[in-house]
Amino acid sequence: CGAGTELRVAMPGAVRTLCLAALLGALRAGGTELTLELPDSAQRCFHQELESGVKFTLDYQVISGGHYDVDCYVEDPNGKTIYQETKKQYDSFSHHTEAKGVYTFCFSNEFSTFSHKIVYFDFQVGDEPPILPDMNNRVTALTQLESACVTIHEMLKAVIDSQTHYRLREAQDRSRAEELNGRVSYWSVGETLILFAVSIGQVVLLKSFFTEKRPSSGGAGT
Repeated sequence: CGAGTELRVAMPGAVRTLCLAALLGALRAGGTELTLELPDSAQRCFHQELESGVKFTLDYQVISGGHYDVDCYVEDPNGKTIYQETKKQYDSFSHHTEAKGVYTFCFSNEFSTFSHKIVYFDFQVGDEPPILPDMNNRVTALTQLESACVTIHEMLKAVIDSQTHYRLREAQDRSRAEELNGRVSYWSVGETLILFAVSIGQVVLLKSFFTEKRPSSGGAGT
């Protein structure tokens, strides 16, 4: 992206390709996304070794199950709880590490005895690297192409965030629709069974009204 004028004029397509590759590489650096299944009365923990003075960010959201809530907590290498929330549908937590070691973050569904949860989380470590060489130490203004690269980079970040948001909303809405469809199906089956039972009962009752009762034969007169 920081090529000279000759390269930009001679091969504009190649420069755009290099810029796009740098942008996509910067967007993918240092991140982990995962969707996990969390059974009832269960807990899942993840461990990450980090250096001191490093920033990390944890974003999570419950996609399906129960009231779409989960417990979450984060511990530092000394066992100190630096973040803890209960029955949250979604949240975001950022922290700068003070000690080197293994950091642990856990999702707990122990408060639920029958609801199966599906949880999405995004764990980002470190600051985003600059997309241009020596961008933070430059004393000259950015060229037009470099400014375009920065703009495209910001737009790509916004697009990725929007795609993730709508993908999670779509999964959550689909889960709710499937749950509602299951309830409607069970209710329809129950109504059908009740209808059959009432219909058979009415037929038996009406049949008993028109059944001729024969007199007993043991009471003949003299």
